[in-house]
Amino acid sequence: MAIFNQYSAVWIAVFLVIIAGVILLRRKPKWPQITVFSILVVVLVAAWIFLHPRQSGPVMDAAQVRGSIGQGTPVLLEFQSPY
Repeated sequence: MAIFNQYSAVWIAVFLVIIAGVILLRRKPKWPQITVFSILVVVLVAAWIFLHPRQSGPVMDAAQVRGSIGQGTPVLLEFQSPY
């Protein structure tokens, strides 16, 4: 089992936000501190929503695959056997 994977940074960020939230709430925060912490949480959630990897749908047309190779975007070819 691998200790680090593609979601390690996400888990570290969540852990640090939880620790920061606990520390903040123990010190009886004022509104500006709560506002900054809330903005931090919103930015982290927005970054996850916009930047996390998504799986694209399968492409069945060979001409479409040939057209996308060499156009500047990565192309992953997965070959499967019907057996």
